[in-house]
Amino acid sequence: MAVDDAGTLERGGAKLEFGWSRDGGVRGFEGAAGFGPIDNVEVEVGLGRAKDRDADPDARIRAVGAALKWIPLQAEAGLSAGLKYEYGRERVSGEGTARAHSLAGLATWAFEQGPRVHLNLGRGWTKGDEDLNFWGLGLDVPLSEQVDFVVETFGEEHSGPDRQVGLRYTIAEGVKVSAAVGRGNGRTIANAGVAWEF
Repeated sequence: MAVDDAGTLERGGAKLEFGWSRDGGVRGFEGAAGFGPIDNVEVEVGLGRAKDRDADPDARIRAVGAALKWIPLQAEAGLSAGLKYEYGRERVSGEGTARAHSLAGLATWAFEQGPRVHLNLGRGWTKGDEDLNFWGLGLDVPLSEQVDFVVETFGEEHSGPDRQVGLRYTIAEGVKVSAAVGRGNGRTIANAGVAWEF
């Protein structure tokens, strides 16, 4: 999903994620690994490969990145909040390499009945390009012990909002699959993935 929650892995916990995504004419795969080295902190590394079918000729995109999430305020019910820093390097065939940094504030409000609301507010810096503010708002609603319904809207400065809806299904303890579809700024977006926390 596009909007991040204000939560981290438990100390000593780890996760693996793999997914497919479509963003207009860009389609590709990505993978990530995360670890909780200390309480309230999560580190993550990831990579991605995609092809832009709208480019002529088709452009191949290769990306690597890392993230650090610090959530000092965490609660089962009520407010959880913290910060997330991300670094990414993206290489597009024929265009060279772009490097970007971002810092976001994350907040989650968990209701005792189960639903959770997530808010992301941040700013991104890309070398040689314009710095942009970004935002995201999401809602998770449990439909059963295994299935959550998710609705999100998100975007960045100088563009309209993207919106998507999806489902998250818990196959077994620590193993979840998810899928979402949406529209925004004249294009279709979609993603599907699997995550394993252990």
